[in-house]
Amino acid sequence: MTAPAPRRPRRLLATGAALLLALPLTAALFGPLLAPLVTPADGAPYARGGGHPLGTDGMGRDVLGLLLRGGPSALGVATGAVALAYLLGGSLGLAAAASRHKAVDEILMRPVEILLPLPSLLVISVVGVGWRGQPLAIALTVAALNAPAVARLVRAAALDAAGSPVAEAMRMQGESRSRVLFGLLGRAVLPVAAADIGTRIATAVFTVAAANFLGLGMEPTSADWGVTVAGSREALLVQPWAVCAPAAMLVMFTVGLNLLADRLLAPAAEAGTAARAGRALAVRTQKAPK
Repeated sequence: MTAPAPRRPRRLLATGAALLLALPLTAALFGPLLAPLVTPADGAPYARGGGHPLGTDGMGRDVLGLLLRGGPSALGVATGAVALAYLLGGSLGLAAAASRHKAVDEILMRPVEILLPLPSLLVISVVGVGWRGQPLAIALTVAALNAPAVARLVRAAALDAAGSPVAEAMRMQGESRSRVLFGLLGRAVLPVAAADIGTRIATAVFTVAAANFLGLGMEPTSADWGVTVAGSREALLVQPWAVCAPAAMLVMFTVGLNLLADRLLAPAAEAGTAARAGRALAVRTQKAPK
């Protein structure tokens, strides 16, 4: 019998993820409330000290104040976009997996596959020309770019459950379609979706930050972390905190979220391996001579 996997590495992984996520999440949730209390008056451009713990940026704004005010847009837009992508793409994937007709599956998934190769920054640049400075437009664009991949992932994860005897029994008992979709199939894809959400939010954060860095997202005077990095990059050697502090917030959030996703993925992978081993043992038992 295989020995259980050691739990110590998992605890260390979870602890590391929590420590990395603590600072950017705290700044995003409570920073706007604390910023007026701790932010001093504007000073000279790229100044160090003088009442500014992290110095100032190119417009003389306190970098610490920018960190406290820029979290909601830097993290909120990406998180909202992924939530919307799962609402749309996840529902589409569940419907395709639960469909008992191949033609319906093809109709639902073929348009999704056409949208998959679209380059994200190119689409965001087109949207940014017409709706520059509007976080909602960027969030909707990132959601539309992620929804096709989410639909394919959810469909693949739900196919086994959709063809299981439990699903057939629920249909024969007259259970509603929504109960089959979200009650049975939704629970089946939940571990995979939880792990994917972590990496997908991290990717969306960097996509939104890249759009802001290229001037395709928020206004140049915004406190957004990506915009702050873009606006101060030419003074990296003069006032490094203006670039390194917001960049560190983005890196800490994405790395911590990826570690958390890995922590969530491990039990799901073990459960899938155990289920496959159980099915294989059952098949061998049935084939064994009596």
